[in-house]
This record gives sequence, structure tokens and C-alpha cells, in this order.
Amino acid sequence: MPLLREKGIELYLKREDTIHPLISGNKYRKLKHNLLKAKKAGKQTLLTFGGAFSNHIAATACAGHEQGIKTIGVIRGEELQDNWQDNPTLTLAHEHGMQFHFVSRSEYKLKNEPSFIQNLKDRFGDVYVLPEGGTNDLAVKGCMEILTEEDKQFDYICSAVGTGGTIAGLINAARPHQTVLGFPALKGDFLTEEISTFVHNDRWKLVTDYHFGGYAKVDQPLIDFINLFKEKTGVPLDPIYTGKMLFGIFDFVKKDVFTPGTQILAIHTGGLQGIKGMNRILRKKNLPLLNV
Repeated sequence: MPLLREKGIELYLKREDTIHPLISGNKYRKLKHNLLKAKKAGKQTLLTFGGAFSNHIAATACAGHEQGIKTIGVIRGEELQDNWQDNPTLTLAHEHGMQFHFVSRSEYKLKNEPSFIQNLKDRFGDVYVLPEGGTNDLAVKGCMEILTEEDKQFDYICSAVGTGGTIAGLINAARPHQTVLGFPALKGDFLTEEISTFVHNDRWKLVTDYHFGGYAKVDQPLIDFINLFKEKTGVPLDPIYTGKMLFGIFDFVKKDVFTPGTQILAIHTGGLQGIKGMNRILRKKNLPLLNV
């Protein structure tokens, strides 16, 4: 059954968030082939990067624990070093065995520099390095597996966008008649160049009007939309990615961007572990909380 049937348009939601209880959505897909490569290469430790509420950090820790591989998280923000126990994402990662290495925000900007990575290898040994967000060629390969034969009926495939790996996989897997729409959580159109390095066609577009001020930024209309969506459908949305994407899709329908008869498939990429952390922020700002 479609989530929305209005103006001759049908919207369906693919529940990637339900494929694993902890390593949900696109993180499961991104990690799959990287874990296989790490194990094949005999690596005992994964090292990766992320912020305080990173879905990728949480998922990597849980995947490593499940696969018997040690994990190290290079965490942005030295100020977290003494109070990470108050952070639900980092607590989850720690409970699943992740070791933390906190760096300053200026240092963190060097995360893709060969010298910075080499220093980490000198410190931690023979590690398998995953980039921030997990996006690399193997992650894109995993995300191509999101779309299946039964999804060929759709005209549009919609996804939230963080580092660009998920949408790159969807673009490569989409049928010739399908257009992929990406809804970035970050301000600006700078991801276009990054995504272009991974994709093989131009049947895609980034919709940059629904970031709500930037990454991890929300407002009351978005909170109200997410809570109403949960009330009506029973489906929880995260406020950083899927909530913003679906807000944008519903707004597109309202503004007649889609023609009658259009069939849309939106991908629920998970990220629900971040709701607890966001609710702490909302409570401090005296804003309504997200229903969980």
C-alpha cells in the first residue's frame, strides 16, 4: 500500500531501516563489502571517523562487534573526551567495543590527508580505514543492492544524502526510465562533484531546499511533520535524513512538481538511533520532542 495517494501520485517507502536491529539502512549496505574485504585481508581492526551523533560510528561499532573485528572511532571534538558517557550514540558504540580517539575540530578537517591517516596507522597499527560516512567504492557497490527487480515500476527513486555513497549506489542501479532525487542534509550543492566520481549516468538531481538550516538543524514544522507521519503511518523517521527527505517529497506533491500518474519510491535509510540525542537538544531549546 502506498503511504500517499494524492493528485494521481503514489508514494511508497522502502524500509531499509528494518533489515538489521542495530546496523540499519544504508549503513548496513555500506559496511557489507568493506567488512568482507577487511576480513579477507586479515585485518583485525576497523578505524573510521565521525561526529558525536554519527550513525556511521554507531553502525561500525555494532558491525565490528558482530563480526569479531575491533573498531576505533576518530571522533570530532576534544570536548567530548570527558563527557562522552552522556552521549547516547557514543555510549552505544562503546557498549559494542569501540575505542575512541578524540581530535580537535581543526585536526578532524585533515581526516582525508595521507599524512594524517599515516599518523593514525603508526599509532594504532595495521588498521582497515573507512572514510567518514563509510562512502567508498565498496560502499557504493553495497548501496546498489538496495534496488531490486520489483522496484522497476517506479518513476522516481528518492533518498536522503549525507556523504553521497547511498545515492551513488541508487543512481548506478536505477533503470533507464528512472530519475533519482537526492535530498542533502547539508547546505549547498558541493556534493554534486563528489557523487559524480562514483556514478555512470546523469539521471539524477540534488534537491537542496530541504536541509532546514544544515546538518543536525531542525525546526518545529519539521518536528511536527515527523511526529504526525509516525502517528498516521506507524513509521518513525529520523530528523537528520529521512524526515527532511519526506518533508521535501510531500512538499513537492503539494506544489505539483510531480505529474499525475507518477510513482515514487522513497528509501528509508535508518538513522533512528540519533533520535535520543536530538531529543536532548530539543529539550534544551524548549522545543517539542520527537516521538519514538
